[in-house]
Amino acid sequence: MPFNTPILLTWLRVAMIPLMVGIFYLPEHWLTPMQQGLASTAIFIVAALTDWIDGYLARRWNQTSAFGAFLDPVADKLMVAGALLVLVQLDRVNALLAFIIIGREITISALREWMALIGAPHSVAVSSIGKVKTAAQMAAIPMLLYFDKLFGIIDTRIWGEWLLILAAVLTVWSMFYYLQRAWPLIKEHGGHIP
Repeated sequence: MPFNTPILLTWLRVAMIPLMVGIFYLPEHWLTPMQQGLASTAIFIVAALTDWIDGYLARRWNQTSAFGAFLDPVADKLMVAGALLVLVQLDRVNALLAFIIIGREITISALREWMALIGAPHSVAVSSIGKVKTAAQMAAIPMLLYFDKLFGIIDTRIWGEWLLILAAVLTVWSMFYYLQRAWPLIKEHGGHIP
């Protein structure tokens, strides 16, 4: 397994997931709900920033690797799934929205793995729809973790809810887009690996 700064940052992101989730399971007298929201939001934002930084450094320093390419999206999906499950338990996110987002991630990850096995990994490369979906999702989650008024003006509960609904709609749209792109190869191979 290669070990360099970008991979270290990705591992750091993985390590932050239980911290973000665990804040909500600390004894009640340790942190107020406001402090829990603030701390979990800060951890999520720092983790999201490491995602951008590790990719940037890997390209800039020419430290890309197959392991890094595997670990990076796994860390992202674990971070999003962990946050969504906590938000469902806190009754801040509808379970159906969480299921749509997490289910799509599993489906597209499996599709990408199968496409790589048949030698066509770029057939389901990230689209602009997927990028907008990710942006909406990554803005919604910290707002819903914070779950209060920001600067006394921005109600993160309302904005977070609407952004997550947008992310869920784009999630379904992008999933069908990827499946449509892959369908000719799925038909051609009939589910068999050459």
